Amino acid sequence: MITFNIAQWRAWAPGLETTDDWQQWNNGQAAVASVDMAPDVSFLPAMQRRRLSRLARMAFSVGWPLAEGREQLPLVFVSRHGETPRTFDILSELATDQPLSPTQFSLSVHNAIIGLWSIMRGETSEMTALAAAGDGLEHGVIEAGALLAEGAPAVLLIVTEEQPPEAYAEWVNDVPFPYAVGLLLTPGTDWQLSLSTGDESLPAADTPHALKLLRTLLSGQTCCQHSWKNRLWNWRRQP
Repeated sequence: MITFNIAQWRAWAPGLETTDDWQQWNNGQAAVASVDMAPDVSFLPAMQRRRLSRLARMAFSVGWPLAEGREQLPLVFVSRHGETPRTFDILSELATDQPLSPTQFSLSVHNAIIGLWSIMRGETSEMTALAAAGDGLEHGVIEAGALLAEGAPAVLLIVTEEQPPEAYAEWVNDVPFPYAVGLLLTPGTDWQLSLSTGDESLPAADTPHALKLLRTLLSGQTCCQHSWKNRLWNWRRQP
């Protein structure tokens, strides 16, 4: 079991940006807008924005405000599928014997976003990019918890997924819409995360874990459970 505090959080999806937007979504009073929308990252210089994919823009849009005023803030970035639009374009070019763009390739790798984050913020603290399975959120929290245990005063955790190209629809069915969730974790005992395992697979959660946790935060619930394969993750908040 690990313990921590969630000091702040931010989330983005098309048409859902503010806490009020997400509260209405949680209450069934708001829906995701056109999936073609991208978040506003006008706080970055135009030359830097040009290099960012929508996945990167989503990560920056939730992470940048949480990191404001904090120096040497470790970052844990989690995405199960990563830059699927970029990798699909690269594979399409390979299939048609087209020359590949070195820039496109360099920005498609899984740790490209934390590299861009480090450059744009001048950040030199520890950063990790995880490509976990459906319970990537929890693996990200474990990574962040280890950093807190080593003395970090806070850790930024970003979980984000891009809408995959239609060609992947048969295999990628766990991204209902593009989204990013940022959590600023600090030492404390407000939250507990524990793991139970068994021999049999459990029914998968019907909502991505990061969005399900967001519902818990918005509704003020004190506990929730996320399952993946034979792993059952138990979240509990001190009342």
